[in-house]
Amino acid sequence: MGQNMTISAIKADIGSIGGHIRPSPALLAAVDAHVKKSIGKTLIDYRISFTGDDVCILCTHKLGRLAEEVHRMAWDAFVEGTKVAKSEGLYGAGQDLLKDAFSGNVKGLGPAVAELEIAERPNEPFVLFAADKTDPGAYNLPFYLAFADPMHCSGLMLAPAMSKGFRFKIMDMNHTHGDRLIELNAPEEIYDIVTLLRDNERFGIESIYSRGNGDIAASVSTTRLHNIAGKYTGKDDPIALIRVQGLFPATGEVLSPFAIGHFVAGFMRGSHTGPLMPVKANSSISFFDGPPIVSAQAFCVHEGRLVGPADAFDHPQWDYVRQRVAQKALDIRAQGFSGSAMLEYSELEYGGIVERMERLDKKFQVKE
Repeated sequence: MGQNMTISAIKADIGSIGGHIRPSPALLAAVDAHVKKSIGKTLIDYRISFTGDDVCILCTHKLGRLAEEVHRMAWDAFVEGTKVAKSEGLYGAGQDLLKDAFSGNVKGLGPAVAELEIAERPNEPFVLFAADKTDPGAYNLPFYLAFADPMHCSGLMLAPAMSKGFRFKIMDMNHTHGDRLIELNAPEEIYDIVTLLRDNERFGIESIYSRGNGDIAASVSTTRLHNIAGKYTGKDDPIALIRVQGLFPATGEVLSPFAIGHFVAGFMRGSHTGPLMPVKANSSISFFDGPPIVSAQAFCVHEGRLVGPADAFDHPQWDYVRQRVAQKALDIRAQGFSGSAMLEYSELEYGGIVERMERLDKKFQVKE
């Protein structure tokens, strides 16, 4: 084992071409140029990528989770990118920077954050998942299946190192004063785990730990933006870092559940239901501001130096999955505004329909 090293992924929407499609090359270059200044100082290594209209900074360092220097660097990089977005007239310039100034770390300021502080293994593979047009609960089903269900994770049966299972830390995302968390063990408490994780809009996986040695296996950017800004300002477009192989599920076991294309919240205006489509890295958003998408970039890290990415969803098998998910998206969109095709009132990002309901409510009359 090496000395403790931290992998940080910080993602934000700071401007996009033509609506919610993708960042501009100049915006990405500005973010990259700012982050590059920290190499050899704050950072060991980094990569810049985008998923839909979100820019993600992946970096390595030895300063631990929530390190002010790292988070300030990311915040300032997003500020520089926002300046370019404004100069180019991009849509939604700086929209995920919900506060006017940096204060300690970016949690609570708008950007999504996932971090792993680890003792580096001789070979340390991990996967960066980045989603757009959805919320943190979108990871509940695939990560439950990857870490607790032998139908997808055969290592739970075949690998002695995984025989003790995993511990899930789950957040109540409706709680506004501090992080309200519960820890549950798989397999003994899987019924309790799924009782919570079935409700994607209230409960979300915050992290997962190996019960073999206590090491962290997964970190998810679980939070709620309407708890930050005082009202519902949008879906969280979550990221996740997942360690793979050895004590943890194999890369293929972590990827397998994403072939389901399960239905999640998001899509147009964040107010609809749609299937989560696995896409290639640096993919744009298109159909009905969606569908909800997730990318998977696989890396190895050695002494803090990143090798990769290998695009885990760039394979003919996933082309077939995308075709199936596209059909699911068309099917549910054919239902328009009706029933389960849209979210319940409390989850709608745009307040117009709630205001309309309040106005209509006053017009109802009770007939004796």
